Amino acid sequence: MTEADKWTVGRLLEWTTDYLKKHGADSPRLDAEVLLAEARGCQRIELYTAFGEEASEQVRTAFRELVRRRAEGTPVAYLVGRREFYSLSFFVNPDVLIPRPESEFLVITLLDLAKRHRNVRPRIVDVGTGSGILAICAAKHLPDAEIIALDISLPALQVARRNAETHRVSDRIDFRQGNLLEATAGSGPADFIVSNPPYVSETEFSALPRDVREHEPRLAVVAGPEGTEVIARLATQSARQLAPGGWLLLEISPMIESKVHDLLKQTNQFRDISTVKDLAKLPRVVRAQRDNDR
Repeated sequence: MTEADKWTVGRLLEWTTDYLKKHGADSPRLDAEVLLAEARGCQRIELYTAFGEEASEQVRTAFRELVRRRAEGTPVAYLVGRREFYSLSFFVNPDVLIPRPESEFLVITLLDLAKRHRNVRPRIVDVGTGSGILAICAAKHLPDAEIIALDISLPALQVARRNAETHRVSDRIDFRQGNLLEATAGSGPADFIVSNPPYVSETEFSALPRDVREHEPRLAVVAGPEGTEVIARLATQSARQLAPGGWLLLEISPMIESKVHDLLKQTNQFRDISTVKDLAKLPRVVRAQRDNDR
């Protein structure tokens, strides 16, 4: 076998990048690197010093299976079982949504408001916690906060608990199963209610990438025909559950920003309704403060 025939790390990456690109991957080179690092049991950055190394048959076999599944649409995060979010690594599986960078704006907004809040031990409720990213980030950065994490899905809560244990904050978060805020009955008013709720309409869902449509939990993505059905219910419940001056923070789709503002106004319970934009200057987080009059 000549040097040109050897399946080196560099050659594997080059071939796989082209292959995944032909199969519609949005980031074929990154996908190839993450999957090869997984097959080799190394950090992705280590690939750059190993381009000329020949991959073993064992590595090539493991890599081939990962690439096959990626080409069929399985998200990379599910293949490797983790995703980085807000500089932390989270375990993920098909029971939970894959964390997106856009959701970091929800964390940033929460931390900014919480650090200026009059209550030094704020009560934070994370609705639809999924993998637990919002609750866990809050626990890591707000050590005095009381945190409740809710999800209707028991398998999702199991993932969230595992992540909380990994990041050593499981004793700081009260995980509860329930639909929206139903499981907080009797817990007292909240200072912050945060949520990345389902906000995709039925029509929009059909246009989403295949890896989202076929692999991520539909219950956590689709809200209904309009895309605002879950937010409408959560807004009404939050108006009753928030303490005077408390905040409701919602991640949204840019396409429903005006509708969300209207829904919050219709409750007649919120003031200071505003939108936080992401790095692409798109509406990403809607924040609203509960009126002081109750």
